[in-house]
Amino acid sequence: MRFILLFFLLSPLCIYADDLNGIWKGILTQESGGCYPRYSLELQINFTEDQITGKVYDYYDTTQFVKLSFTGRYNQVTKRLVLIENKVLQSHIPLDCVPCIKTYELIYSNKNNEETLQGDWKGHVEKGLLACPPGKILLKKAEFSDFPADIDQSDELAELQKTLLLKPREVDLKKTIVVDSSRIKLDFYDDAEIDNDTITVLVNNMLLLYRQCLTAKPLSIYFRAFPGTEYEVVMYADNLGTIPPNTALMVVTAGAQKLDVYLSSTEQKSAAVRFVYKPKPH
Repeated sequence: MRFILLFFLLSPLCIYADDLNGIWKGILTQESGGCYPRYSLELQINFTEDQITGKVYDYYDTTQFVKLSFTGRYNQVTKRLVLIENKVLQSHIPLDCVPCIKTYELIYSNKNNEETLQGDWKGHVEKGLLACPPGKILLKKAEFSDFPADIDQSDELAELQKTLLLKPREVDLKKTIVVDSSRIKLDFYDDAEIDNDTITVLVNNMLLLYRQCLTAKPLSIYFRAFPGTEYEVVMYADNLGTIPPNTALMVVTAGAQKLDVYLSSTEQKSAAVRFVYKPKPH
């Protein structure tokens, strides 16, 4: 009975040991009938205890690619990972090729400090039921992406940004912050007296807040960071309020880290903070 109790006490410590977060790169093969027999493949995986999301680049080279979003699940016991592509986000491929919506069944392995994902895939053509010729996948954990690491953005903000014209301003980099968690939360408050300051916030030029008023209640944004990528958060002053300049307190939460950063923007300069994610050593 004592051994059984020990097993149950230890198992919660181990059940979330595998970290799939980050960039995975390698090769996808396809049986006869596909556009090419062999492709490069890059997964940008966001992994938490209860869900997997991310983006995938299926490419012949970096000018000929299909970019898709996916969701998935992972079994820590069997090391089995299932990913299901759900939407084509971009497609730059020859006219006689058709994007394939794929399902991956992969096994995670970590041997001699080399992490791999290996297995099979199958799928169907976009906007149709015709099956794609299936194939094999072999990926390795990588430090850097061959493509820009995405910032998730709502459909509403994505549409708004297409027509948004912000006046060019000098960017004043206040500091670079190194974090050891991939999930970063930023809360923006009015720094002093509430005076109707409004701000627009961009992360790597992706619009995440637009013309929001700073108050005693936080304006919150979240984003996922990948190793080897810098994330620049820019606070653009939409106005100067009744007490210039436009000032804000930005509270950073990344895992157990929490710190305050004071920002000040004017009609000439936008305040910026850069983030770099460095995972803790295993």
